Amino acid sequence: MTYALPPLNALRAFEAAARHLSFKLAAHELHVTPAAVGQQVKALEARLGVRLFERLHKQLILTAAGQAYLPGISDGFRRIAEATSQMKPAGAVLLQLGVHGSFDLRPLELAEFRSAHADIGLRVLQPAGLHELVEGKVDLLIARGLGHHPGYRSDRVNEGSGLGDWLIAPEGTADCPEVISFRQWLRALAAEKGLANHRRPRLVGSIGS
Repeated sequence: MTYALPPLNALRAFEAAARHLSFKLAAHELHVTPAAVGQQVKALEARLGVRLFERLHKQLILTAAGQAYLPGISDGFRRIAEATSQMKPAGAVLLQLGVHGSFDLRPLELAEFRSAHADIGLRVLQPAGLHELVEGKVDLLIARGLGHHPGYRSDRVNEGSGLGDWLIAPEGTADCPEVISFRQWLRALAAEKGLANHRRPRLVGSIGS
């Protein structure tokens, strides 16, 4: 059977906006901009051929169609979340790391990180960039370029100034335990003897903390 589904990102945007009755709060939850949420909802409305929200001055209201659509969408996401949680060990937290295409993953010793943090399920998406982070496809990003991004915490991975590799996380989740664990892992690597000679990553500062 082939399921006729709208884009899942659009459904996520609608469901979050409908729960909060706010594009701004939905954007905060999904780690995207309010404009991105609005665009996803608009695209969903165009696909369905109905209006899901009434956009009043500083107020968002569900239309009758939106009210009818929301319970089924929310229930679908709840069932997906429950099914996914059953596929992981109890207490495991998934951390999705994005890495730019030219970064060498070997110095990160990710196998050792997974062994040392059995409660964290680490997945890596490479190549990935700010687009994937903004869209919520990854929770944490190693990006190449300048480290200042409003609304994000940036820690430099390697020494130097100007362009370089940066560990970037949304400010809202930068202090989550799994993100802290990975940041501390990089710092521990940086403290090892002979780190510079082996070209391993080094966090030497932060912006936006």
